[in-house]
Amino acid sequence: MSIQYDVEPLADSYGVADSFPKDFGYGEDEDTIEDSPSPSDSKPRILLMGLRRSGKSSIQKVVFHKMSPNETLFLESTNKIYKDDISSSSFVNFQIWDFPGQVDFFDPTFDYEMIFRGTGALIFVIDAQDDYMEALGRLHLTVSRAYRVNPEINFEVFIHKVDGLSDDHKIETQRDIHQRANDDLADASLEKLHLSFYLTSIYDHSIFEAFSKVVQKLIPQLPTLENLLNIFISNSGIEKAFLFDVVSKIYIATDSSPVDMQSYELCCDMIDVVIDVSCIYGLREDGSGSAYDKESMAIIKLNNTTVLYLKEVTKFLALVCILREESFERKGLIDYNFHCFRKAIHEVFEVGISTQRPLGSQAVGSPCNKAVALNGTPRNTV
Repeated sequence: MSIQYDVEPLADSYGVADSFPKDFGYGEDEDTIEDSPSPSDSKPRILLMGLRRSGKSSIQKVVFHKMSPNETLFLESTNKIYKDDISSSSFVNFQIWDFPGQVDFFDPTFDYEMIFRGTGALIFVIDAQDDYMEALGRLHLTVSRAYRVNPEINFEVFIHKVDGLSDDHKIETQRDIHQRANDDLADASLEKLHLSFYLTSIYDHSIFEAFSKVVQKLIPQLPTLENLLNIFISNSGIEKAFLFDVVSKIYIATDSSPVDMQSYELCCDMIDVVIDVSCIYGLREDGSGSAYDKESMAIIKLNNTTVLYLKEVTKFLALVCILREESFERKGLIDYNFHCFRKAIHEVFEVGISTQRPLGSQAVGSPCNKAVALNGTPRNTV
């Protein structure tokens, strides 16, 4: 495997931390949730719920704070509601509220209507290695009450700790939980309430894949981003492309082709390699500079004629592509198309900032017009 990597730091490089520390983006511990509103309270909110020791805090620390899965074994049980303000990207920009498993948030002392009214997604974590009948009862109680307050919530179920199960047991557990949960909703005449199920583990990339799906549902710009990626790869001879949040390794968008877990893992590993190498060789002698800046770029050629290509898009986003070696011979075309793609992505940011509202029919017009130029011009250029 050969690696080409540009680590020359620029004087005007982005002010990102030299490396991404484990406490990047840490929120604040809160004894209660009935505090005075702050500007961050207007951000989309994701609730992490489930029984005690189901793995909620471990998921949060591994995905957003780069904690090693083995280190989570020493985490203390959460005993109060924990707010975590995730601001690692202009797109990945939300709050996570981690609820202790033993807290009855339906107690009169809690304003559960306020909690659910401002929630974009509710993730309920079920320990697949434990007896999950009690968890299913709590799941039904939670989602039914939340749905009546806010029908717009996305309800996600993480069937967690599946690393200790065989493949057949994973499938059977998922089928059983899916069937029982939906039967309970049908009995309560809540057929319109939709639950999404994911098999997850902090010991592989499945938890990042699942969180990517959850976060994508909260991104109003997602259709525009997917359209831009489809146009980019179709005109560049690329097989697959992901738009990654570099810090969390969540992909906020990908093209319309199916996501292969092995390909996703390769791209995640590439991001780790780029950041690690840049932290070692890309900084100045005094440690100043940036591990990820406007000139960040990497090419990894695998021994099966596959090429991984990473380019900086914004100070928090990276485009990671998978293509064949023969397609990479047209690197000039790919780079031209990437230039147009990157410019369109920046326009998406600018529209979002200027309108201060989710992208609607008028807001999407500018980047889509840019996408038309991306579609037609490059072939005549090369």
